[in-house]
Amino acid sequence: MPRKITFLLALIVTLALPLFMRSGSLASEVLIYALAALGCNLLLGYTGLLSFGQGIFFGLGSYTIAILLTRLQLPMPLALLAAIAMGAVGAAVVGWVAIRQRGTYFVMLTLAFAQMFYFVAYTASGLTGGDNGLLDVPRPAFMDTPWKYYAFVAVMFLIAFGLLLRVTDSIFGRTLLAIRDNEDRAAAVGYNLKRFKLLAFVISGAVTGLAGGLHAMMTGIAPLSNAEYHTSEMILVITVIGGTGNLFASVLGSAFYVLLADWLSTLWPRWLLLLGLLLIGVSIGMQRGLWGLGEAVWRRVFRKTPSVPAATEVQGEKA
Repeated sequence: MPRKITFLLALIVTLALPLFMRSGSLASEVLIYALAALGCNLLLGYTGLLSFGQGIFFGLGSYTIAILLTRLQLPMPLALLAAIAMGAVGAAVVGWVAIRQRGTYFVMLTLAFAQMFYFVAYTASGLTGGDNGLLDVPRPAFMDTPWKYYAFVAVMFLIAFGLLLRVTDSIFGRTLLAIRDNEDRAAAVGYNLKRFKLLAFVISGAVTGLAGGLHAMMTGIAPLSNAEYHTSEMILVITVIGGTGNLFASVLGSAFYVLLADWLSTLWPRWLLLLGLLLIGVSIGMQRGLWGLGEAVWRRVFRKTPSVPAATEVQGEKA
């Protein structure tokens, strides 16, 4: 899909959410987790790296902006930039170690880093607040209502989305696709696989750190749950539901997961069981996610297979 059309679809979603949703906080949550899924999609969909370490970068963004706003009283723009930088630094550390392995060992390394980061955040209560997290994370006065804050999140989301579109549509992005499809062939051509994977990790961590910082300002708290490996699982699930290899699919996955979880939680206290059954159905019947389902419907409705010419049919009957 052309880059302009993809960006236009993302713009339509950001403009449509306030029209169809009553809660500004829930709308902001959709875009925040879409940001986190974008970072995960860059690794999984474009580089072929299944990472369980996304919660590290999300948690780093949350803790960084909370500490800078509550204890150092830095201006919000500087604190948000620091959250992005910390996400990128954390991703550089995790990626530098993890990319030295492939397959199952790579996944296990990212999972080990996620567990280690959680216990560090839990024990360093003087810095992170421990089990209580960091409370009373402020927002600027011009974002005092949920919908005003949504407008700010929407701007940040569109900027990040546009930049990631440029990244994936560049020579760098095409190289990541080559690495995903065939690492050995990409190495034989002369590409430095470790360098490209590490850069993908850094970009992914920066975007996820931005999402974590925005989430802390939205809720007013940087909780320990943002650093749990369950957060990594949720981001990964959102990415898979939407579909890998397409950035707008991450927006679809986030909207589907967040809104469905909010609705199911009002029906039954054990709503995670229903969500799990639904995810099983998605994994079995929609292996390319919601985006793949939309493509299949589009082809069937608007791109019908041309009928076989009559002369060809007659020749086939004679044969």
